[in-house]
Amino acid sequence: MRQPSLIARRVAAASVSLVVAAGAAACGPKDNDAKGSSGGDATPHKGGTLTILNSNPQQDFDPARLYTSGGGKVPSLVFRTLTTRNRENGAAGAKVVPDLATDTGRPDKDATVWTYTLKEGLKYEDGSPITSADIKYGIERSFAPELSGGAPYLRDWLVGGADYQGPYKDKGGLDSIETPDARTIVFHLNKPEGEFPFLATQTQFAPVPKAKDTGTKYEQHPISSGPYKVVKNENDGERLTLERNTYWSASTDAERKAYPDKIDVRSGLDSSVINQRLSASQGADAAAVTTDTNLGPAELAKVTGDKNLAARVGTGHFGYTNYIAFNPNVKPFDDIRVRQAISYAIDRSSVVNAAGGSSLAEAATTFLPNQKSFGYTPYDLFPAGKTGDPAKAKELLAQAGFKNGLTVTLTHSNSKDFETSPEIATAIQDALKKAGITVKLQGLEENDYSDKIHNAKTEPGFFLAHWGADWPSGGPFLAPIFDGRQIVKDGANFNTGFLNDKSVNDEIDAINKLTDLDQAAKRWGALDKKIGEQALTVPLFHPVYKRLYGKDVRNIVISDWDGVLDPSQVAVK
Repeated sequence: MRQPSLIARRVAAASVSLVVAAGAAACGPKDNDAKGSSGGDATPHKGGTLTILNSNPQQDFDPARLYTSGGGKVPSLVFRTLTTRNRENGAAGAKVVPDLATDTGRPDKDATVWTYTLKEGLKYEDGSPITSADIKYGIERSFAPELSGGAPYLRDWLVGGADYQGPYKDKGGLDSIETPDARTIVFHLNKPEGEFPFLATQTQFAPVPKAKDTGTKYEQHPISSGPYKVVKNENDGERLTLERNTYWSASTDAERKAYPDKIDVRSGLDSSVINQRLSASQGADAAAVTTDTNLGPAELAKVTGDKNLAARVGTGHFGYTNYIAFNPNVKPFDDIRVRQAISYAIDRSSVVNAAGGSSLAEAATTFLPNQKSFGYTPYDLFPAGKTGDPAKAKELLAQAGFKNGLTVTLTHSNSKDFETSPEIATAIQDALKKAGITVKLQGLEENDYSDKIHNAKTEPGFFLAHWGADWPSGGPFLAPIFDGRQIVKDGANFNTGFLNDKSVNDEIDAINKLTDLDQAAKRWGALDKKIGEQALTVPLFHPVYKRLYGKDVRNIVISDWDGVLDPSQVAVK
């Protein structure tokens, strides 16, 4: 499927989207109220230049190659899709809404056929009409090996997708995508997928006119269907200059406000430099935001102590969980009592502190993020309180034959992108020591760590992991980690507990058939608890984003979809 840390970097680049990456409303009124912003008239106005300062380069700016979902970031300013996310703060922003389409899709009775109708009057930056054939072609080209990098779902979900190699090699196209007329597009799926409207937010669903396709060079000047067009792409996305697409019409786009006349995207910057520039807020930086750079503990402490800076901090939550993973094929973790003992011994207060404190991390006892859209159902199967229950842990260890304790190795990454895992690993080591468990730490560089934990042949028995969802639902959160049919023996494997429980697999299939997403969410929550009883993971915390923005920025919107400040809503003074 995918590498969770990567998703978290891309998805939210936040992901500290994909990385570092959790909740409640993404932003409190104080954070979001434009009237609370410093300086002059706080009413949003059209005009001016917005600057976006990001750590991650905006590479491969081609809708086929981008791994984004739901909008809320730079690509969504240029590429519209069949559906998108509701551009509102907090939980309301976790809903999927129409974009190019008139609705979120019309399924047949078993959710294997989805039909969409395009809105009237849709145009590209050159004034030519957007058609259903353009969306079909945009999807088909995303299958081309030379344009890889996007989300993998279409290859799995579309009939014939597994063997399709894109329109450059297969001139026949995908028969599973029909376009009976210029405004209608029909998708035929291999299996029921009630969450297809979420998938339709991916950039692969952006229209691409076949006559304007330049293959791998398309990223230099992709044809805009959104409110802005690319006028310059320097050094593979290191700097993007966006200006208004005069053929974009707000009458066909209820989601994007598109206040600034120009957007200057500067990427590949050091995170400390970004925060320093946003803090100083001088010159063009006064009208600047970031969509991928968090405040660290030290920076947050400084900001919190400054009233003016504190008023310019947006708070976001993204569906993301940091956890301990067990491989039950490795002793002593084949004994559920050992896994339960570690669950009881964990001191979540110390783990939260190691992750930057309660402002940057929320303690977790459920695998699903604590947001309604995921189906969050509160439970604590191995109640350890805030600081752990070493006595209960020792009791279980004794039952498992380790009355004198045991020694284990905890594998983690040395990279800061992995949520300060060296510090978190040390916090776990200290907590387990109280329960008679000696923990040896094995810190690896990021690539070595990723290769080791995602290879079924080398996966350790006890390691730190994390997962971020591609859209706000329990499906892309639970299925990759716990669906036994997704165990990969020769390749990237994310079912780290090697769980292959027929009842779990069957319930995943049953929920996927549901098109009532509220009903589906409740069942994802119940399934989360059922899986949790097997103690294959120890949920630790859900990250929280704290991000600065410039003093001349207005109309801050941060949703629970990805926890990222939405540049399509921002106005500048």
